[in-house]
Amino acid sequence: MGEGLNKWLKQTKKLDYKQEVVLNIAVLNVFLRYEKDKILEIYDITEPQYNVLRILKGVYPDGHPRCEIINRMIDPSPDITRLIDRLISKKLVKRMKDKTDMRMSVAKITEKGILLTDEITKKIKEKFDDILENVSEEECNKVSEFCEKIYGERK
Repeated sequence: MGEGLNKWLKQTKKLDYKQEVVLNIAVLNVFLRYEKDKILEIYDITEPQYNVLRILKGVYPDGHPRCEIINRMIDPSPDITRLIDRLISKKLVKRMKDKTDMRMSVAKITEKGILLTDEITKKIKEKFDDILENVSEEECNKVSEFCEKIYGERK
């Protein structure tokens, strides 16, 4: 087991290489999420809310119905309606009737939402650039390829 993983888990037990990689990915996920959450907390935004803002910013000036937002989320929220309601109460998102189907509502990001998303994204990029300072582009590409090899065909 790698020295960093040993230190994180406070153990020295030798693990099978597949167990070790799964634990390393889990630890990295927790570490990166913690770092991102510290930034999001400053803005009183949760990870799922930020994910929705990024999704809606990506299709601005259009929007998406709830089902499409859920399909695009990294970690789909079980209660997307309440999540969007919270963003609406913060004036970051607005809800509108779909022009082709009046029974369906579409969430759209507001100008305030765009500005906040841009600011948060900049802070997160700076933090992750700092965290990955000693990791080369080639190493990043290899890790991405590795991750996609594991989950790529499963969604």
